[in-house]
Amino acid sequence: MVRMRVALVSCLNLDQPDHDFEPLRAAFAARGHEAVDAAWDDPAVAWGGFDAAVLRATWDYFHRRDAFLAWCEATAAVTRLLNPPEIVRWSTHKFYLRDLEARGVPILPTLFLPRGSGLDLVRELAARGWEAAVIKPAVSADSFGTYRVERGAEAEQQPHLDELLERRDMLVQRYLPTVVEPGERSHVVVDGVHSHAIRKRSLWLGGRHAGPEGVAVEIADDERAAVARALAALPFVEAPLYARVDLLRDEAGTPRVLELELVEPSLFFAQGPGSAERLVAAVERRVGRP
Repeated sequence: MVRMRVALVSCLNLDQPDHDFEPLRAAFAARGHEAVDAAWDDPAVAWGGFDAAVLRATWDYFHRRDAFLAWCEATAAVTRLLNPPEIVRWSTHKFYLRDLEARGVPILPTLFLPRGSGLDLVRELAARGWEAAVIKPAVSADSFGTYRVERGAEAEQQPHLDELLERRDMLVQRYLPTVVEPGERSHVVVDGVHSHAIRKRSLWLGGRHAGPEGVAVEIADDERAAVARALAALPFVEAPLYARVDLLRDEAGTPRVLELELVEPSLFFAQGPGSAERLVAAVERRVGRP
């Protein structure tokens, strides 16, 4: 007899494999539960037939965030959605970094540009002493719309930024060479417990398309403290089921939050022995089916 039926939520247009799916499905099965792949944008899915729906590979949400948020609210009304809608709404717009910074969390130096505003790249980079900057949409995934601009080439990139700002909220962040070496660190947290960390391959080295993206690394003490500080700053009563805190060191060696992923991040279960099992146990507690 199946003890619990769980949807591992993906999307119909899944253009890359979800390497977390099989370890997580197996961990649920080992506890007597059924976990199935179900696309958020599949109108044939009866979400009320699941005890829980765990957001995993909804990697197209940024193309139609409003529809995705509406789906989250509707689904949460008929089953336990994890992470819940309030977390999804907050964390799918990268202006959340401004909230973290206001709560004392070190982030990358960032300019937050609302849609319809403007920014003179030549003047701003010169005024701030930035040799390069990374420009990205506030609603994006998998490096969508992300590009780098170098000092001396700002004028060439200005029309691209202007065009994006007509339609989207944008971020301009200081480019740190440490993204290449020693590299970005992604820290996985399950049910509030720091689980494991991996080194991500920089977009500027080809990203996930150029080789293995997740190489397990030791968790440094100052990184552990930075992750705890970021999670303590979250504006939610209940801890997220899962979180991934992406850190990058500045020139002084201080870990800074690059992104805080609470909706659809790869959690690299294969690099964190026991992490999939801990997530299953956390779902059991939340649904009340131990």
